[in-house]
Amino acid sequence: MILLAFRHGLRAAELCATCAGTKYTSMQRVLHVRVKNGNPQHASLARKQLPALRRLQRESVPSPFVFVSERGTPFTTAGFARMIERAAVGGGLELKAHPHMLRLACGYALANKDHDTRWLGHRSITGTAIYTALASNRFKDFLARLSKYTN
Repeated sequence: MILLAFRHGLRAAELCATCAGTKYTSMQRVLHVRVKNGNPQHASLARKQLPALRRLQRESVPSPFVFVSERGTPFTTAGFARMIERAAVGGGLELKAHPHMLRLACGYALANKDHDTRWLGHRSITGTAIYTALASNRFKDFLARLSKYTN
């Protein structure tokens, strides 16, 4: 759950509502996600994510959701938040971690690698702009690149 939330910038509610109808084959590596604004989204899965998702699918009770609790009920956002808090404590972080930090980290990672952050699904461009404002390398060698076009 943590890896998918970070890699795809998913909100906790989107992650918990992810449908298990997806077949994880080598040809079709897509996860169906219901997003905040109601338009379904499809997240492409990395090849290394497939074995873990297949194992989870085999070992979990049958459910229309990818992530279920030990009782077989859909994983809740509160349960996911507790998981993040425990992982942060176990990792030695001295801050109160919450699931949205994974989404923010995804946005910053994308911006720092000069990838498009629009697919995170913000309603306005100002929601996306926060990632590019803090990307340390956005203007690295900017003047040198600019001088190539102005000379």
